[in-house]
Amino acid sequence: MKILALETSTEYGSVALLDGDRLVERPVAGRPGHSETILPGVLALLREAGVDLRELDAIAFGAGPGAFTGLRLACGVAQGLAMGAGKPVIPVGTLEALASQCVQDFIFVAADARMSEVYFAAYRREEGTLCAFAPPACAAPANVLLPPEGDWFGFGSAFRAYRDILLPGLGSRLTGFDDAPVPLASSVARLAAERFRRGEAIDPALAAPLYVRDKVALTTAERLARGGKA
Repeated sequence: MKILALETSTEYGSVALLDGDRLVERPVAGRPGHSETILPGVLALLREAGVDLRELDAIAFGAGPGAFTGLRLACGVAQGLAMGAGKPVIPVGTLEALASQCVQDFIFVAADARMSEVYFAAYRREEGTLCAFAPPACAAPANVLLPPEGDWFGFGSAFRAYRDILLPGLGSRLTGFDDAPVPLASSVARLAAERFRRGEAIDPALAAPLYVRDKVALTTAERLARGGKA
């Protein structure tokens, strides 16, 4: 199985190729969007791996939530490449891909959404399989809550950006946290391979980013109300 994966939902963009048991990944330089570097990065990755675009089984992308420009770019590039090569597409949730990088069984993902907000979701492992427990949502840090039951391990950049606000609100059921991880194309590729085996690849024309938040920018009054600067 050969899966090409794109992940540009944050400033840490990457592309990866899963080729059987081999997984190769390379960073994509640039700010969120990576519009000038993602295609050269994809072509260089395929060239280094000795894989032609037409040999792929599917093209996956980090579907979000995340930076609007980055999500649109990853989706559009995946669609364009897939249509040109006659391949299906596999959207993979960014928070799910992030959670898959955690070794804990009960994972509360919280990523910095900018604009003084947090993207968050909860996942748990059941017999080695990552399962969604609470769907992706977006809220101000003070309004982010753990699922009503169980103990959870925090994972994601929000614990670095909003630590002083998040930790008191989440309480003692948060057993610990790791604020360093970022979404990776390699994680998207692994999850996409599982979905491809289950027959969940889709026509490129049907692919779309996952937007949890509709607004792209806040007004000055909204920024001040959330403790930001004018």
